[in-house]
Amino acid sequence: MDFRRGRRREDPEINLIPFIDVLLVVLIFLMVTTTYSKFTELQITLPTADAEKALEKPFEINVTVDAKGNYTINNQAVSFHSVAGLAEEMRNAARTGPDGQPLARPGDSPVVVINADQFAMHQMVINVLEAARIAGYDKLTFAAQTGTKK
Repeated sequence: MDFRRGRRREDPEINLIPFIDVLLVVLIFLMVTTTYSKFTELQITLPTADAEKALEKPFEINVTVDAKGNYTINNQAVSFHSVAGLAEEMRNAARTGPDGQPLARPGDSPVVVINADQFAMHQMVINVLEAARIAGYDKLTFAAQTGTKK
C-alpha cells in the first residue's frame, strides 16, 4: 500500500541555519576566553660610567665547576663531599691569597668568581652559592665569555 502514489518525492536538504548558529556561538566563546598578550619592548637608556680603572685589583676566589661535577678553587682541585666542606675550602683559599701568601688584611672579604661550564648542572652552581653564603662571602659574580660570530 503506497499512499504517496502520484506525489513526487522531495530531495533531502541540509538546513545550514542551525550549523551557522552553532559556529557563531563557538566563535564568540573562543573570542571571549582567549587572552591576547602583547609583548612590548622596554625602551631604556643605560647609564654611562666614566670611572678610572681601579688601582688595586680586588682579591678574588675563582671557583670553577665543570660539566663532570669537578670543582677547583684558584686552580686547585677540590673534592666535593658537602657544601660545608666546600665552604671550608673557600675559607682556606681566602686565608692564603692566590699566590699562596697570607692576606695583608684578614678582614677583607674576597669576591667569589664562579666559572661554570655551560653543561654543568644547576645544583653544582647552587652548591657554590650556598658554600659562599656559609663562608660569609657576600660578593659574588659569574664569569662569562663574549659570544663568537657564527
